[in-house]
Amino acid sequence: MPALVILLAGQAMATMDQSILAVAAPGLRTDLHATDGQLQLVVAMYTLAFAAFVVIGARLGDVVGRRRAFLAGLGAFTLASLAGGLAPSPAAFIVARAVQGAAAAVMTPQVLSIIQLQFTGELRARAIGAYSLVLAVGVAAGQVVGGLLVGAHLLGDAWRPALLLNAPIGVVVLLAAGRGLPDVARGARRRLDGGGAVLLAASLLALILPLTFGRDAGWPAWVWPCLAGCALGLAAFVGLERRVRARGGDALFDLDLMRVGGVAFGVAAVLLVMGCYAGFLLTLTLHLQDALGFTPLQAGLTFAAYAIGFAVASLTWTRAGAATRDRLPVLGPLLMGAALLALGLVAGGGGWPVAVTLPLLAAAGVGHAWGFSPLANRLTTLARPDQAADLSGLVLTATLVGTSTGVAAFVGVYLSLAPRGSAHALGVTTAVLAGVLVLTAACAACALSWHPSRWLLPWREG
Repeated sequence: MPALVILLAGQAMATMDQSILAVAAPGLRTDLHATDGQLQLVVAMYTLAFAAFVVIGARLGDVVGRRRAFLAGLGAFTLASLAGGLAPSPAAFIVARAVQGAAAAVMTPQVLSIIQLQFTGELRARAIGAYSLVLAVGVAAGQVVGGLLVGAHLLGDAWRPALLLNAPIGVVVLLAAGRGLPDVARGARRRLDGGGAVLLAASLLALILPLTFGRDAGWPAWVWPCLAGCALGLAAFVGLERRVRARGGDALFDLDLMRVGGVAFGVAAVLLVMGCYAGFLLTLTLHLQDALGFTPLQAGLTFAAYAIGFAVASLTWTRAGAATRDRLPVLGPLLMGAALLALGLVAGGGGWPVAVTLPLLAAAGVGHAWGFSPLANRLTTLARPDQAADLSGLVLTATLVGTSTGVAAFVGVYLSLAPRGSAHALGVTTAVLAGVLVLTAACAACALSWHPSRWLLPWREG
């Protein structure tokens, strides 16, 4: 499936760049003479632009064609990576990162849309498993690759190769996409709802901005008006989209998708499980480095066990029987929560016994994959073909919002308790994570329309 490899290569580039600079902060500060505020913007601007424009990017696939949108996004992403890698000043780097994020928002929604429209049955399920693997593990992989590139000191400024690497890879993927990526039929030509685009982007920025900067700033007073503005903006967006539909225009987002049975609960489960993953990833990284003295690269490599568990489960869950497959989105978060809770208890003694912690990390990765991949596949079967862009934008938005919220919430819990001991803070945080993952399992159960007695006592059917 050459087309799938091309799509996943583009998705991997965009996903890894969310975290590839996380280990390069000291070098960035020294080489660019950046202030703390500029350093925060360099790291955060990518995610801010990505989250603000991803629904708009999804709709552009309907407007100009999904193949053309993917190629345009990939080309802009490659050029912005080159500009960032050569940036002479913090301001230039911040602009390059913003363009990178916006380009990723145009490119990545086309991946799930094309998978939904080009694949069916078992092939779609396998493609969704591979897509989920890239989407989830890419963040941790970005930390590892960033650590390797920064540690290798390939150039005078050690952080530059982390971005410059995208240039040759992007060119190769562009050439391959020009030949091997099919042109997916658009259906009826649609226009971009400019008013809805501006309103939605502003609303999402009002959410992501305080979640990104609020914790480090001590949750100042401006955070709460931003969050209130997000709620008001989203309400206004819904009203605007209804009016656009009523007068026969092309809405930015098809609100009917949220009324399809299971979609709202399924998207909530995606948001929660990705939030738990992102919050745990950074929390454990802080514990390993601050309490146990791991280097950034060692901390990143520790997640290899988690990534292996996720990869094996993502690529093999389609071989399970239909009855088992239907239960995985509920069983997965429960397994992930149990593994994280046990990990917190084991690490509570202040050590890191590898023989115990690595299998627990692998089990958590398996649970995460079970909770994400089969559910994402189920969501693609619920949406109509003409709602492919809407579903893709919705899933990616849930992933990005969940990531930002999870980091703000769970890392906040950990840092508030860290003065009483890092091991204690990790134990409490994993207990909170386990509780949220139980809620995630409940959302998944609602999404799959399971009656509790039917799920718990399947032998009573018939």
